[in-house]
Amino acid sequence: MSGKYVIGIDYGTDSVRSVVVNTSNGKIEGTSVFEYPRWGKGLYCDIATNKFRQHPLDYIEGLEQSVKGALKGFDSKIIENIAGITVDTTGSTPVAVDKYGIPLSMKSGYENDPDAMFILWKDHTAVNEAAGINELARTWGGVDFTKFEGGIYSSEWFWAKILHVLRSNKHVRENAFSWVEHCDWIPALLTGNTDPLKIKRSRCAAGHKAMWHKDFGGLPSEEFLVKLDPLLKGIRDHLFTETYTCDNEVGTLTEEWANKLGLPSGVKVGAGAFDAHLGAVGGEIKPYQLVKVMGTSTCDMLVSPIKDGGDKLIAGICGQVDGSIIPGMLGLEAGQSAFGDLYAWFSRLLLWPVNEIIAEMSWLDDKTKERLLRETAGSVIAGLSKQAESINSEDTALVALDWLNGRRTPDTNQALKGAITGLSLGSDAPGIFKALVEATAYGSRMINERFISEGVRIDCVIAIGGVAKKNPFVMQIVADVLNMPIKVASSDQTCALGSAMAAAVVAGVHKDISAAQKAMGGGFEKEYKPDSLRARKYETLYKRYKKLGSFVENELK
Repeated sequence: MSGKYVIGIDYGTDSVRSVVVNTSNGKIEGTSVFEYPRWGKGLYCDIATNKFRQHPLDYIEGLEQSVKGALKGFDSKIIENIAGITVDTTGSTPVAVDKYGIPLSMKSGYENDPDAMFILWKDHTAVNEAAGINELARTWGGVDFTKFEGGIYSSEWFWAKILHVLRSNKHVRENAFSWVEHCDWIPALLTGNTDPLKIKRSRCAAGHKAMWHKDFGGLPSEEFLVKLDPLLKGIRDHLFTETYTCDNEVGTLTEEWANKLGLPSGVKVGAGAFDAHLGAVGGEIKPYQLVKVMGTSTCDMLVSPIKDGGDKLIAGICGQVDGSIIPGMLGLEAGQSAFGDLYAWFSRLLLWPVNEIIAEMSWLDDKTKERLLRETAGSVIAGLSKQAESINSEDTALVALDWLNGRRTPDTNQALKGAITGLSLGSDAPGIFKALVEATAYGSRMINERFISEGVRIDCVIAIGGVAKKNPFVMQIVADVLNMPIKVASSDQTCALGSAMAAAVVAGVHKDISAAQKAMGGGFEKEYKPDSLRARKYETLYKRYKKLGSFVENELK
């Protein structure tokens, strides 16, 4: 099969990107990004309470506009040869739906109800519910349904979020027939198969976030769920038993969506997956290579042959799932709840005078105010990085914790908070920024050490995502702290490329993911090598980080 093209659609936190990819060489022939308008206005969110919700209309509008934008200017010959579409999304990002699979927020009376919208991956309103799941899993006397999830359930995940909404919103509780992950709902929408009882659900979403496992016969038992809270009674019957890896077709594009997108009918649509997982595919992950998606948060992924994984349980990670990243292999996931978000928080902190004081200066015209804000905001991180680069590690006593959005792994605890120690009257913004960057690097090392201590080797590290592509200062510190080389994938759109690789398999162009990676992979553009002197110095600072972390977690409860 030659001359075929596929579309990869990557739903991120702030925007959706679509790419049109040549299946013979991986060349991205067209791309388009759509920024979510409602999200961009801060609607339906409350940062103070860690509530982050997204309206499905942002997703639907983004789907149509980004695909049409990516196809703009293409001749009919290329469009006629588009064979498949695969979607990746953030997760766990579930939504309450009616019996037809329509999100409640798209129905009258729910349009502005955040609980009727998609609950974004980084929403942490369900901390108490996650704690309840963990307590019951350990004490109820039956199967510990968290054992394939690293042994600790997170407030970022499926069941905790559902239970929180059921407890807090009677209107949604009484009208929600089922719940669907974002990565399952978009393919269902494209194929017209939105019946919640028939939607083909993602293996990676179900296995890593919903406690699905074949040994359990699917999801946690009704007995466990009802014991957790009677409000969960009957919900399991409205969900799913079977799950599907990213090489499976879920259907073909409906005539309605083919017309909307300007595509031929019969285009195959693949099972959805999480952005990080397909990002690892796009980053050409191989067994025992750690792929780090480095963006607002991080997702750290490994794959190993099933025969090597055996029945060993890896403690404190975000799950181990057969086929979740590469079909036929064991997928292991970990990550940090805040990475780039930590730097963005500090940038916002420093921009307070620009946003609040300069904005009120009546003697400045609006155009000048807008320019000051735009140019200052656009240069803060770059300026801090440049200044911080000249600071020697031994010249500062600053040590920070990267837990401003809780800790995802190892050993998830979303109730934790960040900290900065060693501050003095001589502490300045570049010094604090460097300590925050080092903290995120130490958090990355904690993840590596957990994998290794549990018997999972790491042969090399591959980085993808915005931070990996844009900030050499951060990347060098991470390499020094890990004391390992880090290769950066060449593609600017690795998640979307991974989705395109999966689509090529679904469409029958390539026989499996490995073949798609070989034909469509973009290779690596750069390698950061650790400096041996700095690496030795970071050994001492890393010990301080762990000591500070232990104090904050155990003594400041």
